[in-house]
Amino acid sequence: MEVISSKTNDKIKYAVKLRDSSSFRKAEGMFFLEGARLVRDASSSNTGIRFLFVTEEANEKYRDYVDEILNVAEKTFIISDDVAEKLSDTKSTQGIFAVCRMLDKFANISKINYYGKYVALEEISNPSNFGAICRTAEAVGLDGIIIKGGCDIYNPKVQRAAMGALFRLNVIAVDDLAELIPKLKNNNMKVYGSVPLNSAMKITEISKDCGIVCIIGNEGNGISEEVKKLSTLVTIPMNGYAESLNAAAAATIIMWEMMR
Repeated sequence: MEVISSKTNDKIKYAVKLRDSSSFRKAEGMFFLEGARLVRDASSSNTGIRFLFVTEEANEKYRDYVDEILNVAEKTFIISDDVAEKLSDTKSTQGIFAVCRMLDKFANISKINYYGKYVALEEISNPSNFGAICRTAEAVGLDGIIIKGGCDIYNPKVQRAAMGALFRLNVIAVDDLAELIPKLKNNNMKVYGSVPLNSAMKITEISKDCGIVCIIGNEGNGISEEVKKLSTLVTIPMNGYAESLNAAAAATIIMWEMMR
């Protein structure tokens, strides 16, 4: 394996730029990953790994993971601890990084299963929230997620919070939820919009004998007014003085109720 000990190495600079720039990721069709488990999950999910970077310590400590990744990585480099610190986007790095080819994740809306259950994310801007919602969606068995705006799914923070779920989930990106909602309704799906309003239907009372899409809105602004008008509004009953929940926490409760 080739050894890289300089932080100014071209491949290292390339990886850092992929880590930090959404527009560069899109232009290159590549993205950056950090962490033994996450890179291993990528390697076992038909994600093409162009470069694998691993420290000597990580090569020993995570030997089983590294062996799996080596089977699919096009090129592998041993890196120094200084280079690992340059690449790392975390407080305490595991010393394993990868440059990967983007998966063709965005399915056409024609792929929606109208008998299925989905969560739609409208302009979710916090990467940790976004990733956590995706992780929960996979865990509870949703048919997929619908995304309108918000985070880049290849943002490293999103990928870490999702813990590999985005390699496996069905992801449908749309430009306009308000345009999609009538199509869903015409195919007998129930469309719910999550709001912190006592006047809205309780999430525990939603209909479950049909396809469902429940929309989670932006952390600060909630779902858009246009989407509210087209959706049946639902809320999570709360006690105490809390007026609303964190987007990821609210989505977790809603998805659990959808599947319960």
